[in-house]
Amino acid sequence: MLQEAEKIQEKKVLDKGFVYLVDIMGDDSSIVQAARVSYGKGTKTVREDRGLIRYLIRHRHTTPFEMVQTKWHIKLPIFVARQWMRHRAASYNEYSLRYSEARDEFYFPEETRIQFQSRGNRQGSSSEPVPEDFQKTFQENLDDICRKAYDCYTHLNDLGLARELIRIFLPVNLYTEFYWSINLHNLMHFLELRMDAHAQSEIQAYGFAIAEILKEKLPMTWEAFEDYVLKGQKLSKQEWNLLQKVMDLEKLKSYEENLEAAGLSKGEWRELLEKLKGFEQSPAIQKI
Repeated sequence: MLQEAEKIQEKKVLDKGFVYLVDIMGDDSSIVQAARVSYGKGTKTVREDRGLIRYLIRHRHTTPFEMVQTKWHIKLPIFVARQWMRHRAASYNEYSLRYSEARDEFYFPEETRIQFQSRGNRQGSSSEPVPEDFQKTFQENLDDICRKAYDCYTHLNDLGLARELIRIFLPVNLYTEFYWSINLHNLMHFLELRMDAHAQSEIQAYGFAIAEILKEKLPMTWEAFEDYVLKGQKLSKQEWNLLQKVMDLEKLKSYEENLEAAGLSKGEWRELLEKLKGFEQSPAIQKI
């Protein structure tokens, strides 16, 4: 097991996994301070701080979010870890099966997780119901394979064979652990991808657990990230053009009298109208 560190906050994930926030350097005010590099701390109000953070995320000014650094202790199945480590803008230190003995800890999915292969998505699962006898077959086979693999591993380990070699007997649902250091900008990118409905459900579960912790530690940043990224939409040129043809811009302007009900600030309202005036008419686009 990785050396235990003091944990700021923890969340249990799957049957035996967890995410621990070990350390965090910075908060919402650190982002604001970095953005207002020429000003001292405390020169603005909380309301203005919130507006600035929302502006930064809305316009993809990402550097101030790199000022917040986080460190996590993650326990997860190996097959989830291999997806996780595709995110390379971070630092990892994983439990080594070359130096240390494997523990008898395997991930066993709940019955509802046992699904058919999707017919329309080569890397996804189907929502089609799976018969109970299929689920039972899956669980019995998985339990049998894990037991045999671990017994074989233990026997060979007792004989003194090299752990770096005998680890090849262990299946990818074995739990591993790592420490993970990542700045807030890259962490939000990780969550944008791994909390998406198209991500595998196991790594989604870890994304949601991390999100719960970040929401508490960085409430203003999380609010903006949720509004503009997680629950926002990006449109192509063709999609914009189609919307312009069907949208009644004059009718939309009637909402200006009640922006609070629409959930928009005056600045957001102005930016929305600018967007809707026409993507192709943008001065920047004209130069291309």
